[in-house]
Amino acid sequence: MRYSDDIIEEVRMKNDIVDVVSQYVKLNKRGSTYFGLCPFHNEKTPSFSVTPAKQMYYCFGCGAGGNVFNFVMEYENYTFGEALKHLADRAGVQLPKIEYSGEAKKKAERRAALLEINKLAAGYFYYQLRRESGRQAHEYLTGRGLSEETIRKFGLGYSDKYSDDLYKYLKSKNYSDELLRDSGLFNVDERRGMYDKFWNRVIFPIMDVNNRVIGFGGRVMGDGKPKYLNSPETTIFDKSRNLYGLNVARTTRKNYLILCEGYMDVISMHQAGFTNAVASLGTALTSGHASLLKRYTQEVLLLYDSDDAGVRAALRAIPILREAGVSSRVVNLKPHKDPDEFIKALGAEEFEKRLEQAMDSFMFRVHMAEREFPMEEPQGQNRFFERCAQMLLELSDELERNLYIEAIVKDYRSSGISVENLKKRVGALAMKGTPAEQRIQPKPVGAGQQKKKESAAEKAQKLMLTWLVTYPGIFDTVEKYIQPSDFVVPLYRQVAEMLYQQHRDGDVNPARLMNAFIDSEEQREVSSLFNATIHLETPEEQNRAFSDAVIRIKDESLKERNRTWDPTDIQGLQELVKAKKELEELGRKRQQLHISFE
Repeated sequence: MRYSDDIIEEVRMKNDIVDVVSQYVKLNKRGSTYFGLCPFHNEKTPSFSVTPAKQMYYCFGCGAGGNVFNFVMEYENYTFGEALKHLADRAGVQLPKIEYSGEAKKKAERRAALLEINKLAAGYFYYQLRRESGRQAHEYLTGRGLSEETIRKFGLGYSDKYSDDLYKYLKSKNYSDELLRDSGLFNVDERRGMYDKFWNRVIFPIMDVNNRVIGFGGRVMGDGKPKYLNSPETTIFDKSRNLYGLNVARTTRKNYLILCEGYMDVISMHQAGFTNAVASLGTALTSGHASLLKRYTQEVLLLYDSDDAGVRAALRAIPILREAGVSSRVVNLKPHKDPDEFIKALGAEEFEKRLEQAMDSFMFRVHMAEREFPMEEPQGQNRFFERCAQMLLELSDELERNLYIEAIVKDYRSSGISVENLKKRVGALAMKGTPAEQRIQPKPVGAGQQKKKESAAEKAQKLMLTWLVTYPGIFDTVEKYIQPSDFVVPLYRQVAEMLYQQHRDGDVNPARLMNAFIDSEEQREVSSLFNATIHLETPEEQNRAFSDAVIRIKDESLKERNRTWDPTDIQGLQELVKAKKELEELGRKRQQLHISFE
């Protein structure tokens, strides 16, 4: 049993998709549609669209799309039930107590089981740390200056040196090998079978913002490799959209968050009273991380290691945060390498001062760029100010740009640069035009999979469905020639049947239609059916495109009927002959196929 369609639709209608998506993604309005950077893949040029009229989103880069439920499910890694409850709470809708059945229930139960396995594993690791066999790990943590309270607060633990301890423990709880394999806690090979992924390591449980254990990090105590070992991505663990320590930091009273590199950095800062520290999980900062941070703060202090790798990480993070609408500053820890080392050496008060002295991120980029040029030479200075002009052109706000021009001139006045000089350089560069940003392509669908090339017939069917959703007024014309049975791709036919029924009911509503699809791949495919594009400017081009689509859809439908025709079916043969004649007649009269996309 599932929630009624009326309840689902009430929740959807009370959560405007632009309002919901704006909590995660910075959107800019262009005409009747909003655009922003896609939170589901890294990109520099916005290809993520939100259409209020359809109450749907779609990314033309990676193909992610759907209604408000799909967005929350995809972004938060929620099941449909969890997304429904989240949005119902947001809109103040009281959900009846009800149980799911079928596919939705199965997915929810599997997800709940994986969360329970991780919770049990975290408890097991915590227990092992307090046994005699965990003494070395406990001494390692206390030797790093961690108190018992901090160890308990972060649930730190130890994985025993035997590589099947956790496996035996969880098997005693009657979990299947298939489920344990999907948890990310175990490796499998032909010789050894299934064995613990983490063994003889200090364990750092990773929690989501709702304090649920979703993964683990393990640190070797000696010189073994790798130094840190992290859980792989699973149904419940997405590294690009979770941050270590955010479950605690999100409740901070500070008006900014501190972004650093590792588990120990976060833990040592929290112990020293800086409870607004978070870290990415063994990956570079992504747009997903930035969107997550945006939900909890307007400003981030970047606190990466002071070595070259840390500088590069900061330089990569700054534009990603800016695109998400988060301002940033960069903290200088020199002469110390990381916050843990700094706090141990100089204390919390000095660390607080460094935070207060954090450098504006744009000026940090300027000063780092200076290193690339021989500033003692006129040519080097000239190339440096050319780079500054390029960076200044990234700022669309004129007042902001002028303020940074003045700040650069103030710092480099000894090189002979003036405000007028730099403004002229920026203006000249703007007139020339700057090279288009290199687009970061999304990963192909599936590991090692090539996306199947779309046929002309599939394109025609997609266009027709997009037109029917975008311009419902054309239904009466389309129905004269095309019925849902003419859509030969099964999913397209299913969607067409639903749209035609909505038309008969007097309300073409693609966002409501999406409620019927639970599978994520189906959701993406259905979304693409409502976002097919073709450039049409004149009424003549519209009519030509419409007649081409009608004839191609009918032709493909006839071919499909011919392929599946039973040679013993004489009546079927007669119907095929009649349909072929009608198609030929339609081709001769294609000029009469008029349409108005208004």
